[in-house]
Amino acid sequence: MPPVPEPLEPGAAKRLIRKIIESGTVSFSKHAEEEMAKDDLNTVDCVNILRGGIVRPGEMERGSWRYRVETAHMCVVVALRSDTELVVVTAWRISQ
Repeated sequence: MPPVPEPLEPGAAKRLIRKIIESGTVSFSKHAEEEMAKDDLNTVDCVNILRGGIVRPGEMERGSWRYRVETAHMCVVVALRSDTELVVVTAWRISQ
């Protein structure tokens, strides 16, 4: 798959994230799984946040663009691997 021309503006990132959720591959890093467990989050929670949350402008970190997707109570950070694949890098609960 060709790489995504990044950084994407938040609206374009949101559209691509939703497209990947519907017909692509969503995977979770080991770090994300560990952080999710600490805050009692699961993969369904994360996908729901990605589907309905607010996408913040991309930030370059460790050689790839990361997009923070937030709701009032939770946050998920993703890296777009291609136009059909994303990786959840980390996730946490903002308030408990």
